[in-house]
Amino acid sequence: MKAIAAALMLAQAMPADEAGLRMQTDEAERTLRTSPFIVADPALNEYVRALTCRLAGPDCGAIRVYVVRTPYLNASMAPNGAMIVWSGLFLRTANEAELAAVLAHEIAHYRARHSLRAFRDYRRKSDGWALLGLPVGLLTGNLGYSAAQVGLVASLSAYSREMEREADAASIGMLRGAGYDPRAASAIWAAVRAERLAAATARGRRPRGDGGLFASHPASAEREAVLAGLAGSGVGSDGAASYSRALGPHWRWLIEDQLRLNDPGGTRWLLDRMARSGGPADWIALGKGEMARAAGDLDGAVAAYRAALPLAEASRGMGLALIRKGDRAAGRAALSRYLAERPDAADAAMLRAMVAP
Repeated sequence: MKAIAAALMLAQAMPADEAGLRMQTDEAERTLRTSPFIVADPALNEYVRALTCRLAGPDCGAIRVYVVRTPYLNASMAPNGAMIVWSGLFLRTANEAELAAVLAHEIAHYRARHSLRAFRDYRRKSDGWALLGLPVGLLTGNLGYSAAQVGLVASLSAYSREMEREADAASIGMLRGAGYDPRAASAIWAAVRAERLAAATARGRRPRGDGGLFASHPASAEREAVLAGLAGSGVGSDGAASYSRALGPHWRWLIEDQLRLNDPGGTRWLLDRMARSGGPADWIALGKGEMARAAGDLDGAVAAYRAALPLAEASRGMGLALIRKGDRAAGRAALSRYLAERPDAADAAMLRAMVAP
């Protein structure tokens, strides 16, 4: 009751439009807490929260972090202090400094009250509260969020290019203050452009646009160049070791989610970048094996799976690939090894039928 009373007192002290937006985002946050897409792992959440606090300093207490399982690159900051981090971001940041660069950008939006400014600008151009009804798929990767959850981040799509540039510039200062190499901020946008190009090329297409996540954002090439200029020569840590420790238990599902996107060009580019950054060699090899098997490159799949051993999942993939190649004895042996380690696997019954004499 005290919390509700405090929230009402705060809303009463705000201008009407700000109070309305705050109430909408507070309600959306309550809904978000029970979403099945929230990643509940305590260690991962604490890692992201601690990194956020390292960057935000005195604003730490006002920020609440939610890691959401959706395999796309995004993070967003609601005007009430709720930060949403999409799990796809972890595959697209090569180290802690790059992750910090994205979080710092969102903290800068929060400090500058960009959401409220954008919301007011939108209201001047449209019909009042319509901003809180943007299409679900645009903002959530088609993961079935409720309209209230969409409202939590909807206003962020309306940031002007000026606001984006302000947040980019402020993020460099935060990175320096936290001891990170500020060049990480430009590295993110170089990677965004390269992944987009790889994804389009694999499909025989040209990349569509260069405007970041939303059309109002500055072009990725422009952001990369401006951020590189602000960073200068760069002095600071990349945090690679602590990043590797924090993400180590999660590579399996992160890579599996990326594979489900059916984006061979983009996925291969991401796996190669992870390898160049000293990422988990076994899980990277497993991902490449799964891609090769799906494409019908059975020899390439078997070679990749061998590089992924002793991961149990590598034995599964190798067994399936060998059986498709016609080497049923070796395939059954590999599947038997997998079943010995994963007797309760979701597809255990099917695999047991395949290894039966």
